[in-house]
Amino acid sequence: MTTQIQPNQNSNPETVKPKQHFEILDGLRGIAALAIVVFHFMEIVYPPNENFIAHGFLAVDFFFCLSGFVIAYAYHDRIGKMTLKEFFKLRLIRLHPLVIFGSILGLLTFIFDPFSNHFQNYETGKLILVIVSSLLLIPFPAMPDRYFNLFGLSAPAWSLFWEYIANICYALFLHKLSRRILFLLTILAGAGICFISNRAGGSLMGGWSGETFWDGFGRISYSFLAGMLIYRSNWIIESKLGFVGLSILMLLALLMPFTSWNWLSEPVVVLLYFPLLIVLGAGAKLSESFRKLCVFFGKISYPLYMTHYAVMWIFAGYYAKYKPDASQLTFIIIIGTLLLLGFAYLTMVFYDTPVRKYLTERRKKI
Repeated sequence: MTTQIQPNQNSNPETVKPKQHFEILDGLRGIAALAIVVFHFMEIVYPPNENFIAHGFLAVDFFFCLSGFVIAYAYHDRIGKMTLKEFFKLRLIRLHPLVIFGSILGLLTFIFDPFSNHFQNYETGKLILVIVSSLLLIPFPAMPDRYFNLFGLSAPAWSLFWEYIANICYALFLHKLSRRILFLLTILAGAGICFISNRAGGSLMGGWSGETFWDGFGRISYSFLAGMLIYRSNWIIESKLGFVGLSILMLLALLMPFTSWNWLSEPVVVLLYFPLLIVLGAGAKLSESFRKLCVFFGKISYPLYMTHYAVMWIFAGYYAKYKPDASQLTFIIIIGTLLLLGFAYLTMVFYDTPVRKYLTERRKKI
């Protein structure tokens, strides 16, 4: 059964009730963030064909699609009533505090890494450039010991860079497009996903490094546009899957084996499967027993995503030095993931939420 998001009485047909919230989609965002943490632990140890969550990186494409849906949902009916400056302030307040925190955390773990002395190999001038570029979210793939990540101090920030680009494009012109033009752009971007997969030998893992920089553009272009299109077209399917059912569907994609068919399976997941999950998630019914969990996952997902990778560099050094066996690794990954979840919660409570509240109050006074 298909239903439409109901508009406000005093707004156009493509707007929604401002208090409506999609908790199941928040919950799925949290599942995706946890999957990325486990994926990053595993990829340090095992090659893709031995990694049980080898496609965990595709969770980023789910983030991009969900972001397009949420941005369109939150701003479509009011962006015409605000200035570009106001829009950008709102987005900066929402996103940038954790960009800064992740950069500082990455710097501290880089300097005090007990298993690596790479810090000593960097001249002061170069390190300053690395720090400034990370704080300002300017790509600077200049750290060879970190595989020329766009942001060596905060590796996940590469996707935030493209989120910023998508937000800028949304504010400048994407929100003005008709559904027909939006659909055509999405189709064109979908062709780009297929091109990227083919050029990269059947993988959509790029975007995080200087060498694969433009792959990130392709990945954000399709998924963000697809998310926008879902909202603008009111594609909502009511279902009884609930949070558990949709979480299983999400994990099926991320746990998909790494095979010679990646050239087909990965684009299918990004082009069709993830948008379908958004459509189903927006229309699914959430039982009260899972509501608090979904809200928590939604709140913790971004802090977890932006803080976890600093530990991954330390873990990589530890693994290279001590080569723990499978049972030890299992223990480390489980405990490490739980500790990272706890640290993300503390970051949210004592840093992100208070800082955003303060900045929001300041914005209202200016």
